[in-house]
Amino acid sequence: MEFNIHSRSSRKGGPQDVPWDLILIIVPIVLVVLVALYLVWASVYTVQPHEKAVVLRFGRYHATVDPGLRFCIPLADEVIKVSVEERSLRLPPEGDLTPYAREMGGESLMLTGDLDAVLVEWTVQWQVTDPYRFSVKFYREGEPDYPERVLVTVAKNVMNRLVGDYSIDEVLTERRGEIGEEARQATQAILDGYECGIGIRDLQMQRTTPPAKVQPAYEQVNASEQRRAQLKNEADKERNRLLPEAEAEKDQMINEALGYAKRRWSEADGEIKALLARYRAYEKAPDVTRQRLYIEAMEDVLGQVESKIILDADLPDKVLPLLPLDQGAQP
Repeated sequence: MEFNIHSRSSRKGGPQDVPWDLILIIVPIVLVVLVALYLVWASVYTVQPHEKAVVLRFGRYHATVDPGLRFCIPLADEVIKVSVEERSLRLPPEGDLTPYAREMGGESLMLTGDLDAVLVEWTVQWQVTDPYRFSVKFYREGEPDYPERVLVTVAKNVMNRLVGDYSIDEVLTERRGEIGEEARQATQAILDGYECGIGIRDLQMQRTTPPAKVQPAYEQVNASEQRRAQLKNEADKERNRLLPEAEAEKDQMINEALGYAKRRWSEADGEIKALLARYRAYEKAPDVTRQRLYIEAMEDVLGQVESKIILDADLPDKVLPLLPLDQGAQP
């Protein structure tokens, strides 16, 4: 009986049989390995292609790193990853509106410079340009939508102010692109003043229409504008057709006038030369020249008279002989 009891106790073993020396050696090694693995795991991080990382060392800004596999000092560095991909925001947001406000166009209803109402919708393309300012100075813990709310508020205020500087015709038609560019620059200037690290890449005007209640009146105005444009195009077409003809006629008249002036100048020059020639002949033989000029003048005068009567001054007064010069010679 004693032999059996002794055999059982030998099989179970006692506290003195536990390998405490081995355990005291293995446990520290395991702890060191675990700590080393943790340090290695905590010192390596990956920045995705659409991200940038802000590194804070002991709470102070250290660096902004680009995408890729990166290393940091565990327990000393804090890594904040920020998405820098471009985002789109359509404005104004509908939100919770009353039925009347929704009927009137919601927050997109704005007042133009000529005191008309217009519905304006636009889109804003933005992205984070300074991850440090965005994540450390501007971002609010527990409010992930805070940057977007600030952007919406700024963009709405800017657009309301700019629309109030233009007439409704300019907002609806030709000045939309100019308004969009001015809104982008003004929104960016305000955000730069906030030092929020946000950049406005593009701002596009989408829908600009009058309210539904006055839509028929604006359609009539648009029809009139289109009719005016049509008439103007027709007038321009007619002008383009008539203008070359008028230009050709003008050139022809100018050429004719120049030719007439040249001809008259040549005639006047010839007459002057003829008069000078007569004057020189008169200086040489005054009597002969005077008689010749008299005869030539009488030829010109008498050549235009149909009936000619020549009187002899020596004949008696009662006798009137006739010389029929206008009749042919009698046989």
